[in-house]
Amino acid sequence: MRVLELRRVSRSYGQGTGEVHALREVSLSAGEGTMVAVMGPSGSGKSTLLTIAGTLEEPTAGEVLVAGQAVAGLSGNARARLRRRTIGYVFQDFNLLPGLSAAENVSLPLELDGLSARKARVAGLRALERLGLGERSGHYPDQLSGGERQRVAIARAMVGERRLLLADEPSGALDSVNSEAVMRLLHDACQDAGMTAVVVTHDAELASWADRVVFLRDGRITDQTAQAPGPKSAPGETR
Repeated sequence: MRVLELRRVSRSYGQGTGEVHALREVSLSAGEGTMVAVMGPSGSGKSTLLTIAGTLEEPTAGEVLVAGQAVAGLSGNARARLRRRTIGYVFQDFNLLPGLSAAENVSLPLELDGLSARKARVAGLRALERLGLGERSGHYPDQLSGGERQRVAIARAMVGERRLLLADEPSGALDSVNSEAVMRLLHDACQDAGMTAVVVTHDAELASWADRVVFLRDGRITDQTAQAPGPKSAPGETR
């Protein structure tokens, strides 16, 4: 099943001579259990593609479907529910709340969606354990390493029954060992949990973990390359 579909999506800002075309008739699909890497130079439209895929921004033209549902026909509240329940985000700067423990950061989206604090915590701990952070669940972000904080962010994006994971340069703040470990975690989430991931990265070696690489330039897809699943050798442990 196609979890994400962009059909001839365009996005422009401004008017007249000042109009900027961030995306130009981009068509992209991502099936269940697959990872798509998006590459391209600065200003090519990569981040705009993610915000539109995540329903945070509306396209100027074209159609967006998430889990088979057309986003354009949804009310604001329905879009918010779709984001909470179906879409997870991983940001380069982690975006963890400093006053909450790792477990509280991960379980917060479920509580905001109405799940009881107890059930949300159980789900949050389970997500952390899957990523090897069960023993660090009570620690606060400033007590965790960069690799651990990023794994907490990934756990938060995966918690519950999320089907689409969107990551904008998720390894940009990490060293090479931890960067590869993050991509391995995202790859494994697709393979083992059946999630769909769209990952923006500037690093071709990291993009090799994806099932398909999409190249953007000036808001257009210039090439798409299908490839075998990423390397299997252990990249090293995040600490």
